[in-house]
Amino acid sequence: MSGKNRKNGRHSITQHWLRNNLGVVVGILVVLEILLIVVVRNYYYSSTRQYLTSKMKIVTTAVMNASGDEQTNYNSQIRSLVESYDEKDKIELMAIKTDGEVDVTSSGFSPSENDDMTDYEDAKKSDTGIGTQIYKLSTGEKVMAITSVISPKGSEYEALRMLSSMKNIDSQIFIISMIITAIVVAIIMLMFFSGMFFIKSIVIPIRSINSITRRYATGDFSERLEKKRNDELGELCDSINYMAQELSNTEQMKNEFISSVSHELRTPLTAIKGWTETVTSMYEDKETFKKGMRVITSETERLSQMVEELLDFSRIQDNRLTLVMDTIDILAELGETVLIYQERAKALGITLNYYEPKMLPFVYGDKNRLRQVFINIVDNAIKYSNMGDTVSVEAYEEDNEICISISDTGMGISKEDLPKVKTKFFKANHTRRGSGIGLAVADEIIQRHGGTLEINSEQGVGTTVMITLPCIEQKKKPDNQATVDVELISSEPIQNNDNVQ
Repeated sequence: MSGKNRKNGRHSITQHWLRNNLGVVVGILVVLEILLIVVVRNYYYSSTRQYLTSKMKIVTTAVMNASGDEQTNYNSQIRSLVESYDEKDKIELMAIKTDGEVDVTSSGFSPSENDDMTDYEDAKKSDTGIGTQIYKLSTGEKVMAITSVISPKGSEYEALRMLSSMKNIDSQIFIISMIITAIVVAIIMLMFFSGMFFIKSIVIPIRSINSITRRYATGDFSERLEKKRNDELGELCDSINYMAQELSNTEQMKNEFISSVSHELRTPLTAIKGWTETVTSMYEDKETFKKGMRVITSETERLSQMVEELLDFSRIQDNRLTLVMDTIDILAELGETVLIYQERAKALGITLNYYEPKMLPFVYGDKNRLRQVFINIVDNAIKYSNMGDTVSVEAYEEDNEICISISDTGMGISKEDLPKVKTKFFKANHTRRGSGIGLAVADEIIQRHGGTLEINSEQGVGTTVMITLPCIEQKKKPDNQATVDVELISSEPIQNNDNVQ
């Protein structure tokens, strides 16, 4: 991927956050800001309206009280009340005649003919006799008007009207709106910068992780991520570093496995080729012919075993390893495994002790796969033993489980290599034949049978492999079965001074 694409990829997180997170929050804050400004405006306008209404009630009450006195000139009383109104610096009081003409005002101000008087018209139509409106004068000044209808007998005046400038109110609303807007902008900026800081704190480590993991993808496991924080990203760095180490180990073991398998395949093929040529040219020498055919047969079986291990490993990796399950006698398979190695005992001088119990429960499993496991483990025990050593095979029941112990007094396994022996491709001793995947396959087969395969070993002392399998029922065996000592024969020489597994 190009640098441009990587850059776009990095920005996508920021864009996603800006669009889906910050954008939504900004939208909500703007809506709340507008609603709050509207609420504040309505509150101030409503308070002004209530104030004017209360003032109007005081004036109209005084007018209505004066109208009850027949000795009083009602018209002059209204004019005097309007002209002497004590709050005329804040409120303009007007008296409106029955023809709709403004006759007298508290300040001498006469409204223009173009000025709107909808409040007067609304008051005449209203059941309460009061009408209000907000409008602009011809001078451009914004005012609130309230009109109250009065209809005393003999009066030429029909209504009283109050005007109050909204300049101060609008100024207060504007200031409050600016404060609200400033708070909203401050919140948005705070969210933006804190969010960008947080995103960068994630994106920058991810960028480093992306760069290094791409190197891992190409097979370069030399670098490790630096853990700078003890959080989820720090845990991710630890996991990736652990993965890289495991991949590195696997890659190393794979390379060693390829080298080992190549050598293992080359050796029997060379032997087969050489003896085939020898047998062809010395057909009349029966002893040489028989020896050559034995070697060819042995090496062919060896090749076949390695190929089967590779195929089984491939099936396990692809989850294609199938088991043909049935009720089986585990002792029969274990005993047959011991017999397979009888012919190899004489040349090696290794004692094979088989402790067979009188009875054991049945096992539900694949007899061919279980025999494959036993063969692999017994073969390993012999392979890593020297002349004079002992290999012991024992089977018994414990806690409704069949336990099979295969131990040897061979060279053993070092503490460093012991945790790795069931790992694919791993070979503790490269001087001995084998693919390095036999135990990995064996462990997988036992696990699929619901059992366990444990290995205990001490270098220079020996190794014990313990297999446990769940049992299903009892099977009686004759009472005359006892310990069997078998000497094994091998077609391969063993070096007695080989002390490393």
